[in-house]
Amino acid sequence: MSKHGRILVAMSGGIDSSLAAVMLHEQGYEVIGMTMKTWDYASSGGTKKETGCCSLDSINDARNIAVNLGFPHYILDIRSEFGDAVIDHFTGEYLEGRTPNPCVLCNTHIKWDALLRRADRLDCEFIATGHYANIRQVADESPANGRFVISRGIDNLKDQSYVLWGVSQESLSRTKLPLGHLRKSEIREMAKDRGFIELVTKSESYEICFVPDNDYRGFLKRRVPGLEQSVAGGNFILEDAETGTRKVVGKHEGYPFYTIGQRKGLGIALGFPVFVTDIRKEANEVVLGVDKDLYRDGMIVSRLNLQKYAALEKPLETVTKVRYKDPGTPALITQDADDRIKVLFEQGVSAIAPGQAAVFYEGDDVIGGGWIMKSFRQSEQGEEITPFSMPAIGHTV
Repeated sequence: MSKHGRILVAMSGGIDSSLAAVMLHEQGYEVIGMTMKTWDYASSGGTKKETGCCSLDSINDARNIAVNLGFPHYILDIRSEFGDAVIDHFTGEYLEGRTPNPCVLCNTHIKWDALLRRADRLDCEFIATGHYANIRQVADESPANGRFVISRGIDNLKDQSYVLWGVSQESLSRTKLPLGHLRKSEIREMAKDRGFIELVTKSESYEICFVPDNDYRGFLKRRVPGLEQSVAGGNFILEDAETGTRKVVGKHEGYPFYTIGQRKGLGIALGFPVFVTDIRKEANEVVLGVDKDLYRDGMIVSRLNLQKYAALEKPLETVTKVRYKDPGTPALITQDADDRIKVLFEQGVSAIAPGQAAVFYEGDDVIGGGWIMKSFRQSEQGEEITPFSMPAIGHTV
């Protein structure tokens, strides 16, 4: 009989998820390991050798840890679920002129749901992952009383709270994150002490698992036959945000092949640095500007999942992140509809990309998050918003 009960641990084969399983095993949980096969890279038409969480090597590495410690390990094939949700979303968002974040969607819409369904079948009370973040249940007299909240991990360089904003209350109540109170250096030392030297020396993958050659343009072309021909030849427009002037300065390869903030790979030389500041699908225009033209001090966020509070009854001062490595910017957020938040930043933020996730923090706690629909300057009026190609992830409980 285990000391703490049965727990299903997501194991990618990397050092973080492996040590999460090791720690829970040592704490007395009855651990069951599970590695999820999300993507078969050979079918994507890419040229690079398969690596990362979906590769055969990673599956074998996870299994070897389980065998060494004497607990069961299973492989879960969720390629169909993954393709329908994550890859269709990825493709659809680029076709709408937005920049998707498939890893956030996969974490909260696919992996958590898939793990909990299998945990129920295996009589596991909890699931666990190797994310660097913490979970706590609020126990005070505040409006957050009783709710489960993701908080930042103590390792600022590895904190992954940003990617977990979409996990629902029900899922959080059954989730353990054993690495949140540790630093990456400590995890490496723990692996060395236990003889798992190969985990310490194993390289980490930071690529999108289904685009491991980082050529998302090539992926889109293979995924959508005829795309290249249908979108090529639109205009590069040079705009000045202060004067409002605009001028055609060249032709581009197609609006889905560019992202907000992009500077390299534009295929155009104007004698000074320019960046993509806007993408206009209907006109097939890619708007260029100088660095100052990238800044916006407001945005609309939709498809919400609120964690710390069930709803925002009044405007709330937060620190808001618009991308994973963003340190965050002070902002006032207002829930002006059931599924929409208006964000007013204290200062301009560079390269806010529609399609990316926005996450709101109160101290170290994640208030919640959603998908960026558009950005704006507070002195200007907003434009109409094109509906997302995917439904909300997670849900407010």
